[in-house]
Amino acid sequence: MLIRRPPDIKPSEITPRGHYLQRRQFMAGAAALGLGTAMATLCGRAAQAAPLQATKSPLSTTDEPVTPLKDITSYNNYYEFGTDKDDPLKNAHTLTIKPWKVKVDGLVGKPADYDLDDLIKPSALEERIYRMRCVEGWSMVIPWVGVPLAGLLQRLEPQASAKYVAFETLVRPAEMPGQRGLFQPLPWPYVEGLRLDEAMHPLTILAVGLYGETLPNQNGAPVRLVVPWKYGFKGIKSIVRIRLTDTQPPTTWNKANAHEYGFYSNVNPAVDHPRWSQATERRIGEGSGLFAKRRPTLLFNGYAEQVASLYNGLDLKANF
Repeated sequence: MLIRRPPDIKPSEITPRGHYLQRRQFMAGAAALGLGTAMATLCGRAAQAAPLQATKSPLSTTDEPVTPLKDITSYNNYYEFGTDKDDPLKNAHTLTIKPWKVKVDGLVGKPADYDLDDLIKPSALEERIYRMRCVEGWSMVIPWVGVPLAGLLQRLEPQASAKYVAFETLVRPAEMPGQRGLFQPLPWPYVEGLRLDEAMHPLTILAVGLYGETLPNQNGAPVRLVVPWKYGFKGIKSIVRIRLTDTQPPTTWNKANAHEYGFYSNVNPAVDHPRWSQATERRIGEGSGLFAKRRPTLLFNGYAEQVASLYNGLDLKANF
């Protein structure tokens, strides 16, 4: 069984909260010396980060050590802030995340432009420790804080004809340097989508925090999608629109290169990326370069017991 209840977590497997709180205290001291802004940028922590109250979810994956906060917040794919892994850390502090509205439209009974604080209720927050896997071959174990997407969608009253959920991210070139310039790495806005049954699955969440605090800008603040059995690029960041539709929505990487990136994007070690194998992965924080450890990639990222039934009868190689 891959999922255990949080009380089973070994203390040695979790980064102590005191370690990263000490880091925040150090930053406060630096501010007194006039260095606070520089240190906040270097440490990759947005000034608005604050503790979140969340219940511990029994759906957490607790059989592996959690990736250290410094790695989660400094090694990212977020092309709106640059294509190098450390670009989001260096550049995302420019993003203004308050106030934040999310447009909900399409085949729903309650379409509106919602304030994020009204859309995601603090009382519904849960902490979920999920194994996350990138198509490039690296992985992390991240303690997210968020809400089940199913509950939110139910409040919005999907119409009977709705079959898919489409997501759209922010376009704000003045604050997102990756969206400026003549040559763009991707078409904007970044868009993603799920089948409605995938979106309603208990493992699917909208995250607003990690490690017990509000989500750092470089990790997709103020709200992002987390679908742990799919590759990381499905986890659209800084969401500004949620639309329900009866047709399969376009997705950014599939539009950019359909031969390499399918709509489903389920973690499947039997389906190689055209330019590399997906059979193994490197866990961030367990060495680098020639000395990086490799581990076998698990079907559905280790969540097959929970999600395989969603794809009964579907050819997972043709529908990658």
